[in-house]
Amino acid sequence: MTKSLEMPDCNYPKEAVLVRPGAATPRHSLYLSNLDDQPFLRFSIRYLYLYRTAVGVEALKSSLSTVLVDYYPLVGRLRASADDRGKLEVDCGEQGALFAEGHLDLTAAEFLEGSGRPNRSWRKLLYRVEAQSFLDVPPLVVQVIHLSCGGMLLCTAISHCLCDGIGTAQFLHAWAQATAKPNADPSVVVVPPPPFHSRRVLTPRSPPKIAFPHPEFSAPREPGLNVLEQVLLSPQPLAPVSVTFAPSQILRLKKQCVPSFKCTSFEVLAWHVWRCWVRSLDLPPALRVRLLFSTNVRRRLDPELPHGYYGNGFILGCAEARVDRLVRSSARCGVKLVQQAKERVCDGYVRSVVDLLEERRGRKPDLSASLVISQWSKLGLEDLDFGGGRPLHMGPLASEIYCLFLPVVGDLHAFTVLVSVPQGCAERLEHLLRGEETNGGSWWHQK
Repeated sequence: MTKSLEMPDCNYPKEAVLVRPGAATPRHSLYLSNLDDQPFLRFSIRYLYLYRTAVGVEALKSSLSTVLVDYYPLVGRLRASADDRGKLEVDCGEQGALFAEGHLDLTAAEFLEGSGRPNRSWRKLLYRVEAQSFLDVPPLVVQVIHLSCGGMLLCTAISHCLCDGIGTAQFLHAWAQATAKPNADPSVVVVPPPPFHSRRVLTPRSPPKIAFPHPEFSAPREPGLNVLEQVLLSPQPLAPVSVTFAPSQILRLKKQCVPSFKCTSFEVLAWHVWRCWVRSLDLPPALRVRLLFSTNVRRRLDPELPHGYYGNGFILGCAEARVDRLVRSSARCGVKLVQQAKERVCDGYVRSVVDLLEERRGRKPDLSASLVISQWSKLGLEDLDFGGGRPLHMGPLASEIYCLFLPVVGDLHAFTVLVSVPQGCAERLEHLLRGEETNGGSWWHQK
């Protein structure tokens, strides 16, 4: 298995500071949609970037201050709505984004060598905010870490209640461009779209109308579910498994779906990872398991969400199967389950989810027998250039919660799969992902 690097402690020569917008911004309460303030999204999306060459901290602060004029809700604070019990809103009052600067006795080469699998020590790379609750944490926290070789680590934590993956990428690209090319001519440079703030486009209907079944929110007690819970809640520590799939390996997976069956790289890889995950855990044959994955709904709504919408514009697609059938299924049948889950997501389905969350406040997706995939690839996150070149590495600070499909720096069509399982299952899962225990032999190195 790939090496995991234990992080030393950061040295902080200065106190963290608050960065505020460089010009006056509107003061008001920002309504959050039912997709924004779901209980299972009340955390921060944490990105980590490694750069060979450091960028000046004052330049980063100055450009951040400039960009926050447009993205001013990110310097507000989350709070409970006084008008709508159980909902959150953003108090847009220019409270500020938290910016920390540290030093680490580590080189970029040393980090790269152990960058395949994050571990709990990596959390040291993001400034720890002392807060009573999630509501007290600033929606945007940034830490710049100077490395002993002259490179830098850049870590960001962005509240998932305000942004989804597409939204965070939009903001980060705007910040990077403001740093690298502050006087760029918009007619020559591709400029990120201006942010669209209002979430009222996803207001629930009155009365709510739940017109579709939503299995991702149900929690039936299936035979054998206690076995899965025992495996996932065992005293064994979770171990991250990281496998990179080159385009040639994804193509070999797709060839298992022939004849005459088209599928995307995400669809075939999602099926493969789901099936391998189930096999590695050695689950009861009759147990029904789910695959939950983020599905962008921006263009599936009628009308479409406005250009520049950076709030949560996704819902969870849900595929289901019994363990024995999933394990024995052909690639064609397994991928079809993923495709059908995607095809169900239409305007009416999304509105039904919004209304379900209105009628049943506090409802969470059922994760008891589910693998959850969050796709960070295809968002351009690996292209973030603040003026010192593109990153050497892009990834998360932790991997315990969801399975992540990560971009591969320098290869647009490759994916890195990062997923955590109990330590006793990790080696088998890696072998399965690499195709080393298939009935027909390994396809991983086939020509």
